[in-house]
Amino acid sequence: MPTAHPPSRTPERVKDRPTWLISRTFARSSGLLAAGFEAHGSGLRSYHYRLLAALEEFGPASQADLGRGTGIDRSDVTAALSELESRRLVVRSVDPDHKRRNVVTITPAGVEQLLELDGVLDGIQEQVLEPLTSAQRRQFIALMVKLLAG
Repeated sequence: MPTAHPPSRTPERVKDRPTWLISRTFARSSGLLAAGFEAHGSGLRSYHYRLLAALEEFGPASQADLGRGTGIDRSDVTAALSELESRRLVVRSVDPDHKRRNVVTITPAGVEQLLELDGVLDGIQEQVLEPLTSAQRRQFIALMVKLLAG
């Protein structure tokens, strides 16, 4: 009896479904993000970037607010902020109005690191969108935003 091998092609009934295409695009972009951050050599990941970007744009925030705003689970936020704090990219201090809450602030070194990572992300965005024309890129982004708005 021959040994069964998984198909090497995507089944016809799957290949053009938006959910499949979105998941494959996500997998490709996630792989490019991971490789880009690894090549950068900072040891930081995209979730660190999101935290730094939120702090730089919106100012000091509680850990809970950072988690909600960046889509990062609360327990993961704590670990990521510990890592950023150990690198002196953020500081955490007790909220004087709510003693059980920490307020996180980006440091000047954190802003500098964020600006450097902006360049890494710009290159990755270019890789992801490389097959598209400028008009197609604008249209793609507009459509993705619309889909996310539900």
